[in-house]
Amino acid sequence: MELWLLFAIGSATFAGLTTVLTKIGLKDVDSHLATAIRTMVVVVFSWIIVFLAGSQYGIGYMDGVTWVVLVLSGLATGGAWLCRYRALKLGNVNKVTPITKTSTILTMILAFTFLREPLTLITIIGMILMGVGTWLMLELKKPKDTTEKSKMGWAFFAALAAIFASLVAIFGSVGVAEMDANLWTALRTVIVALLSWLMVFSTGGQKEIKKVNIKSWVFLVLSGLATGASWLFFYHALQRGNASLVVPIDQLSILITMGFARLFLGERFSKQSLIGLALLTIGILLPIVGN
Repeated sequence: MELWLLFAIGSATFAGLTTVLTKIGLKDVDSHLATAIRTMVVVVFSWIIVFLAGSQYGIGYMDGVTWVVLVLSGLATGGAWLCRYRALKLGNVNKVTPITKTSTILTMILAFTFLREPLTLITIIGMILMGVGTWLMLELKKPKDTTEKSKMGWAFFAALAAIFASLVAIFGSVGVAEMDANLWTALRTVIVALLSWLMVFSTGGQKEIKKVNIKSWVFLVLSGLATGASWLFFYHALQRGNASLVVPIDQLSILITMGFARLFLGERFSKQSLIGLALLTIGILLPIVGN
């Protein structure tokens, strides 16, 4: 088994844990504040790895283009996180996650357009299956009234999270090509932290810090650690493999997420949802098998 594949699998495993841990931690906490808290955990985690590996000296070799891509990646990541955790605050994991995973489809299109990575017939079929699977999992029904429409706000934020996440993958693939993945992760996390706390202070969320209970702190910290581990695996995978293959494998985290959502959050899945999950999984696997 190739090394990039092992890193991608590791990324998917920790990413799956992250979503459920965050959902539990979000229960009594504002989504922006929760994002900022867990981001600080990732900052500490990632910089410890940088100094242990001696990667900090690579900063002096970064040129202007690398810094621009890094900042864009950090802003896209911040946007993805803020939107995703706002969606999780408003909706169920088994509804939010399928939408966020559509970032795989957009990433493949962007990788083909801008990175000249191959887009084969098998890949296209996989993208179609992912789209159909996502639609089935959502079990969309026409809202009966205005109140029900207002409850669909999670879908809007989940869609934005998917768009931002696809940009993260593309910027990451470009940025880590000639750069240490550990250092890239750590620097990008600092940008995400600044953006997150800017959102917190702009909404007055810092006043709620004292109200965060012990349970929320524990799960948000665990979520941050899982995220840090997922990022490190993800960027090491991008450094060694194609974005169009690494990203689909990373998206298999949906299987782990759904499993834990059932076990620990009590969320149930209909037959239609399970069929959608199966199609989504096959769609994710097809490009990998085809290559």
